Amino acid sequence: MVAVDIQQLMTKYFILPTTAAFLLAAMIRSQAQTPPPEEAVILTPPAPAAPHLNCPAVYGAHPGSPFLYRIPTTGAAPVSFSARNLPPGLMLDAASGIIAGQVARPGVWRVKLSAKNSHGQDRRELRIVVGDKLALTPPMGWNSWYIFYNRVSDALMRQAADQMIATRMADYGYQYVNIDDCWMKERSDPPYRGADGAVLPNAKFPDMKALADYIHAKGLKAGLYTSPGPWTCGGYTGAYGHEAEDAREFAAWGFDFLKYDWCSYGSIADTNAPDRFQRPYRLMWAELQKIPRDIVLNLCQYGMGEVWKWGGQVGNCWRTTDDLGAAPNTQLPGFYSIAFSNARHWPYAKPGAWNDPDYILIGRVGDTRGPGESVPTSLTPNEQYSYMSLWCLMAAPLIFSGDMAKLDAFTLNVLCNSEVIAVDQDELGRQGCILQQTPEEYILLKDLEDGSKAVGLFNLDSTPRKLSVSWADLGLSGPRKVRDLWRQKDIGTFTGAFEAEVPRHGVALVRISGK
Repeated sequence: MVAVDIQQLMTKYFILPTTAAFLLAAMIRSQAQTPPPEEAVILTPPAPAAPHLNCPAVYGAHPGSPFLYRIPTTGAAPVSFSARNLPPGLMLDAASGIIAGQVARPGVWRVKLSAKNSHGQDRRELRIVVGDKLALTPPMGWNSWYIFYNRVSDALMRQAADQMIATRMADYGYQYVNIDDCWMKERSDPPYRGADGAVLPNAKFPDMKALADYIHAKGLKAGLYTSPGPWTCGGYTGAYGHEAEDAREFAAWGFDFLKYDWCSYGSIADTNAPDRFQRPYRLMWAELQKIPRDIVLNLCQYGMGEVWKWGGQVGNCWRTTDDLGAAPNTQLPGFYSIAFSNARHWPYAKPGAWNDPDYILIGRVGDTRGPGESVPTSLTPNEQYSYMSLWCLMAAPLIFSGDMAKLDAFTLNVLCNSEVIAVDQDELGRQGCILQQTPEEYILLKDLEDGSKAVGLFNLDSTPRKLSVSWADLGLSGPRKVRDLWRQKDIGTFTGAFEAEVPRHGVALVRISGK
C-alpha cells in the first residue's frame, strides 16, 4: 500500500515533481512484488483472568505539574487497585487505577501497587521520580497522521481515545493520543491567531481544552503537533515567531506531548549558523521549561545535524531518519532500512532521551489518495513481528499510527504482548546494539536491568534460515535459560549458544537469563 501521493512528497521534503514521481513509482513497483502467502498465526497468549500489572518500573514527572497516570493492568473486570507510599499530593482512584494530583517537591517514591479481582492479585513496585526528567521509558501511544492525514477532527481523536480503552491497548501501557498535522488553520483561512497571539484551531477542532479533558478523563494523555517554521508540512499555521504564546496555549489546553516538525523552517533558517538545526528546538524547549505542565517534546527533523548527539539536551526523543511511510521498499520492506539506520545510534539513547525511528505502521493504515478508508498493510505476519521486535529492542517510542477503529486480533497480538513491551520499557534504558549484520541476517542485543539479555535474531533472507548467537558474543558463560518472548514460553536451558530456525523475514526474540 502506498501511503503518500506526489503532492505530499513534494510538500514534505521540498523536492521536485520529477523526483517525487520517481520515488512514488519505485514504491509502487516494490510493493507490487507479492510475497509468498503466510498464515497470520497469533503467537501472544491471551492475558490471564487474574490481574497483571504491566507498568514499567519507573515514571518521571516535574514538581508542581499536574500528575496523571493510569496504571496499565490486564485481567478480568472489575479490578480494584491500591497503592502504598504515594507521594504527598497524589490520590489513587481504586476503581479506575488512575493516579492524579500534584507533587510539590522533588523526590523519589517507591510506590507499592496492587491490583486485585475475583481471580487473583498482582503486586509491583513503581518508582515515581519527581525531578527534571520526563519519559524515563520510551513514550507509548497513537498518532493520527498515517490514518487520517488532513481529515483529522475532534470526533476522530475522541474515537481513538475510546478505542485505546476498548481494545485494552491502554492496559499494556499505551497512553498518548496524539493529533498530528492539520488541526490549525490553513493559509486560506485567516485569521491564524487570536488577540493574545496564540494559534487558533480550525473548525474541525471547536474546543481544544474540552478534547484534552475528554482524553484525560480516561486516564490517557493528549498530544499535538506544530512546526518551528511559519507553516507546517501540510500548509497549516506554524509556531514561528510565536513560540512562547503557543507553548503557553498548549499547556492551558492541557496537552502533554508536542511533536515539533522542521517543515518550512528550512526556508528561514540561517544556513551559515553552525547551530541552525538545533536553534528552533532549543527555543521551544526553553519555553516548555517555563510552563508548570509535563510536556514531552519530540524533535521531528529527520536526523539532520546528527541530532542523536544533542537531541537529549533539548527534547525527550528525536527522529533519526526521514518518514517511514515514505521509505521505499527494496528487497525488504522500508521499515528495515529505517531500523538499520536508527540502530547505529544506540550509544546516545538513555532514560528521558530516545532515538525515534518513526511510527508503527501495521494492521490497517490510511491512503492520502482515497476518501479516508484504511487498507490492510502490505507487510506479512512475520514482517510485522519483526517490526515490533526491532522497535522494542531499539528502545524506540511505541507510537502506533494505524486504524484504531478496525483493530483485529492479529494486530493487537503484535501490539500488546506484555513481555515484548517490557523489553522496550526496561528501566535500564539501554538501546539494543548490533551484534551482527549481513545481507541475510541481523542480530540485536539489549541489556536489561535485571542482568538478563534480550536478543533478536532476524532473518533477512527470502527462505527460512538457522540463526544463532554465542554466549561469548553476549559476554555470558555456563548454562542459561532462554525464553521465547512472543510465545511467552520457556524454551529450555542452553550452554554456549542458542540457535533457532527463523522463517522468511521473521524473528526469534528471546530473553536469556539466570544460570
